[in-house]
Amino acid sequence: MKRWLAGSLTAVALAALALGAAFLRPGRAAVVPTLVVKKAHLARTVRAEGVLKAVEATPVRVPGNDVSLKIGWMIEDGSPVKAGDVVIRLDPSGTVKLLAEGRAARATAGFRGDKESAESGAIVANLGRDAEQARRERTTAETFQSRDPELFSRQEIIEADIDVGLATQKEKHATSSRSERVGLARTSRDLVALEGKKAQLKIDKAERELAALELKAPHDGIVVLKRNWRGELPQVGQVVWSTQTLAEIPDMTRLEAEIWVLEADAGGLAPGRPATVSLEAHSGSPLPAKVKTVDSLARPRLRNVPIQYFGAVLSLSSTDPVRMKPGERVAATLDLGGVEEALVVPRHAVFERNGKAVVYRRSKGAFSPVPVTLGAAALGRVAIASGLAEGDVIALVDPEESPGAAPSPAPGSPVGGTS
Repeated sequence: MKRWLAGSLTAVALAALALGAAFLRPGRAAVVPTLVVKKAHLARTVRAEGVLKAVEATPVRVPGNDVSLKIGWMIEDGSPVKAGDVVIRLDPSGTVKLLAEGRAARATAGFRGDKESAESGAIVANLGRDAEQARRERTTAETFQSRDPELFSRQEIIEADIDVGLATQKEKHATSSRSERVGLARTSRDLVALEGKKAQLKIDKAERELAALELKAPHDGIVVLKRNWRGELPQVGQVVWSTQTLAEIPDMTRLEAEIWVLEADAGGLAPGRPATVSLEAHSGSPLPAKVKTVDSLARPRLRNVPIQYFGAVLSLSSTDPVRMKPGERVAATLDLGGVEEALVVPRHAVFERNGKAVVYRRSKGAFSPVPVTLGAAALGRVAIASGLAEGDVIALVDPEESPGAAPSPAPGSPVGGTS
């Protein structure tokens, strides 16, 4: 067996050497494949991948306002639910801490209010006694004031007037101080009341959040967890923020396809273009569709991958809730329009020379580079806007890279590529 195999390999090697020698004999020219340029219809289609999504879906959002929470538990993606079933439970530790802080702040405000009331009451009472004492002193000074010049000296009369004036001023000062202290005590009580209201608001907020930490399904359906821009699903322990959408309960009767088209293939992609959509998980005829929206800017789909895509949404002609589910992968074929009566050549027949596009046209038995202007392109083919005419014969390979190359003897038959 080994001898037979060795003999066969030797025979094949000798045949290959003989064939190569025959083609490399001096005087034998390599044949250049050619193509006769003809007008044809250039159909421009592109394939894209994507997923199904619901046209309308009820979001399941994180409750609260300006608060961060953690996911404690969540249902599996795609699980069927009934109205009122728990979809996601959020970790209550942060909210419980907020509630405890609010209650402590409210108790502190209450103690401070009691302290302020006691201290202010004592000070106001003391100032009231001072004002009463000053009033009595003024009354006594006025009653027993020395006024008779025949009985009292001028100095005694002046001292009596001074005593009356001093007692009067002391009474006014005590009365004014008491009024100011009453106003200050009122302001202090108002400030303490505001702190108590602030603490109560924190308590109310925490209690509402505790009551809403179980996110429930608003109606019957299936749960579709919301992916982030990197395509990642929510995870247990992940920090989430208020109003963030974590899941959706879609309307299964209305679906559309979200697809991504390579930036290089998106020329002509616009709303209204026809398309077909095939379900990767099911066989059958493709569904007719139409481009609904197209993103304004290209963006990468994967992190750290610089390839850019244009996102687009396709509206489907019909929906089958039994076979079609949100998140199911689809393949779409989009019709980006075509060019009628165009001079179409294979892409590999166009070369670049000195920054210009050229093709090698045969003239008088030899090939020469001809500058051309390129038009619309499709997979493997491109339209020539100017530089060629119908009936021209062009090379499908670079004749300059094949010394001694000769044109093919049958220029009317395309070799390699399509017209």
